[in-house]
Amino acid sequence: MDISALLTSAGINIGLCVLLLSLYSILRKQPSNVGVYFGRRLAQIQSNRSDHFCFDRLVPSPSWILKAWETSEQELLAIGGLDAVVFLRILVFSIRIFSIAAVICIFLVLPLNYYGQEMHHKQIPSESLDVFTIGNVKEGSKWLWAHCLALYVISCSACVLLYFEYRSITSMRLAHISESPLNPSHFAVLVRSIPWSSEESYSDAVNKFFTRYYASSYLSHQMVYRSGTVQKLMSDAEYMYKMLKSTPIDQKCHAGLMRCVFCGGTKTSFKILSSESESVKEKPAFGDVDLFSKDKECASAFVFFKTRYAALVASEVLQWSNPMLWVTDLAPEPHDVYWSNLCIPYRQLWIRRIATLVAAIIFMFLFLIPVTFVQGLTQLEHLQQTFPLLKGILKKKFVSQVATGYLPSVILMLFLYTVPPTMMLFSAVEGSISRSGRKKSACCKVLYFTIWNVFFVNVLSGSVISQINAISSPKDIPTQLARAVPTQASFFMTYVLTSGWASLSSEVMQLFALLCNSFSRIVLRNKEDPSNGTLSFPYHTEVPKVLLFGLLGFTCAILAPLILPFLLVYFFLGYLVYRNQILNVYISKYESGGQFWPVVHNTTIFSLVLSQIIALGVFGLKRSPIASGFTIPLIICTLLFNEYCRQRFYPIFKNNAAQVLIEMDLRDEQYGRMEEIHHQLHFAYCQFPFSSHDLCHPHSANFEYSNSIHDLKEMKPGNETPHVTDACTIRCSLEREEPSKQDGT
Repeated sequence: MDISALLTSAGINIGLCVLLLSLYSILRKQPSNVGVYFGRRLAQIQSNRSDHFCFDRLVPSPSWILKAWETSEQELLAIGGLDAVVFLRILVFSIRIFSIAAVICIFLVLPLNYYGQEMHHKQIPSESLDVFTIGNVKEGSKWLWAHCLALYVISCSACVLLYFEYRSITSMRLAHISESPLNPSHFAVLVRSIPWSSEESYSDAVNKFFTRYYASSYLSHQMVYRSGTVQKLMSDAEYMYKMLKSTPIDQKCHAGLMRCVFCGGTKTSFKILSSESESVKEKPAFGDVDLFSKDKECASAFVFFKTRYAALVASEVLQWSNPMLWVTDLAPEPHDVYWSNLCIPYRQLWIRRIATLVAAIIFMFLFLIPVTFVQGLTQLEHLQQTFPLLKGILKKKFVSQVATGYLPSVILMLFLYTVPPTMMLFSAVEGSISRSGRKKSACCKVLYFTIWNVFFVNVLSGSVISQINAISSPKDIPTQLARAVPTQASFFMTYVLTSGWASLSSEVMQLFALLCNSFSRIVLRNKEDPSNGTLSFPYHTEVPKVLLFGLLGFTCAILAPLILPFLLVYFFLGYLVYRNQILNVYISKYESGGQFWPVVHNTTIFSLVLSQIIALGVFGLKRSPIASGFTIPLIICTLLFNEYCRQRFYPIFKNNAAQVLIEMDLRDEQYGRMEEIHHQLHFAYCQFPFSSHDLCHPHSANFEYSNSIHDLKEMKPGNETPHVTDACTIRCSLEREEPSKQDGT
């Protein structure tokens, strides 16, 4: 690939980004799109909105960029939680380290690569990208010390920045634990694999066990029940009830002349029901539904303790002589519990993990087919041999530039869209007890998958047979990487443009949500704002993407420095886009407490060591023993630094510190808050949110076991929502003030 093909790909992506960002700045001002671009705010505020037309709504404006830039980190922490701040810290770290790398490599390494051999240079647009890589430096060149120096500067800077970021995020995690409001998970332990007995129920067994062995600290417990079709219907009914409850009534309902696309009826076709209708008065007896019988109990329960420290000790100690019984873990937060996995037998978990590992490996090898196809598209000669009918078209300059510079990365990106949902499914099958744990597991799987398929498979070879040969001879992998990475730098540049720049513009546009909103309003004639459809931040897709670009930056920094400006643009644009999305679109439904940072740190260290190993191989191929000799100590020092961070910081992310929890217990006892906290624990983990608090009573020696269901009288329309009148139960218009107008747009 030459410079002109790279510029063609860059031009296409720049034009696409400008177009989508301009459309976003216009579409976000339209009242009908408030639910798409302000989902988080819409879920929290209920204000008036003006639907009158104004010309400013059709003019692109950068106000959203200014708002995203001006928001402080404390505001982001309050809005998006610690996980959102950690994700933005990844981008900040990337901007800092690759700014240093860009200055060093663009002004020192790049000229040495370009003039590495005595040759007649063409005009810059006609030059091959290989001329700008280390492959253009002749063997035995005395200027390779500059590449070694640049590698030292980048590695040392990365380690220093990583240390300060790790220390800062560790402090933020401790503050998140100690200064946050009451967290019921600090007092709760999830017990699984409760032994079955024909003489007593699971609930009685739990009560008997913890009353005997934890008499001084045991408070109560809450059983987990198998949820079936009835519970799903109740959850759906609750969802519909919340939608109707939050719907203000507009008395001015006018008949519409437009007919429904599907049924052909008009707005007046709907029958308006009174809140005191006979059908509601004669409500079914939900108490007859036996959801909480002893037969529905699972071998799992949430056990509550009087202090945080007692819960921590109980979660860490082996409870029984048989380690497969009475297995305890710290409970996740109530909103983070993945209820459907709690009833999975504990003995099945290891089988599930092996099965998902095998399935992920099979999926990874199946993905070699599209990767191999994409690899062939990057070579024009191979493309002409594969498709002889296209020889005439491919001879045209612009077509060949698009085919080799833009099309391969687009095809690979489209195939990669299937990876995150597949890995999320694998993580759910594994049996994770929390939603954040499932998302973290999916994040790691997606990360390993993309690093292998996007980097290693593309670098090692272009055919499946050669890839298998490379795997069968691992001792030759460093040498093969040293030969192949510089030649594949052009593909990585176009991949950054397509999968980086274009994906950010599509992220801010929210194309899928926009299409769904348009379909709902135009086809289904629904005028409601989809405030109930807010999403949590997709860490399992975005974190691996950012870390993959970091890997490409570290490995190509001294080998092909031209990639660094494209990466910097991506990180700067991503910093603004993701801040805007956290502020306006995504809602923090649950929190992992910054658990993604150890993954980020380990991946960054892996990227550094990999880049150093590749540089060692390149220096060996270029016959520079001095540069090779100085690279070996750098690898050792990087690994020692990683071990220090693992010993110093990682335990805080793995376990809660007893000192912090004991101080929190003492503070609550000093201010007399323990009794109130214990009372709140009784209703913290309610598996069936449709039911009232009486259904969520935990069981203990002080609580009477009950199978009855509380009368749902207060759930009757008209009693709990006095603002609902008999006039109309279908909203014709919703007037809220557009949140974007508060931003000056």
